[in-house]
Amino acid sequence: MKLTTLKNRLKGFGKTYNLTSDRTGREVPNQIVTDFNNGSVFKSYNSIIAVKYKGRVYLTDAWNYSTTTGKYRNQFLGENIAETREKIKNGTYKLLK
Repeated sequence: MKLTTLKNRLKGFGKTYNLTSDRTGREVPNQIVTDFNNGSVFKSYNSIIAVKYKGRVYLTDAWNYSTTTGKYRNQFLGENIAETREKIKNGTYKLLK
């Protein structure tokens, strides 16, 4: 599936919020989640990193861009990078074109 197709399939207006720092508990700028009726999107700065849609997780080619992106991607997915890599390898997570 292409990213543009997936974005078009998300339904609803979307509630947007910043992820929070584990250390300070404060909102972190540029680490944003938008929740829709049938999914959610995680963006780091202006790049979409991960999409949850209909019980599946889709990752863009920027999924492992930087340490900061990785930290908040892990928070969004609720796992560590080793688990993410394994899920990519076994096909649980799909990489978007």
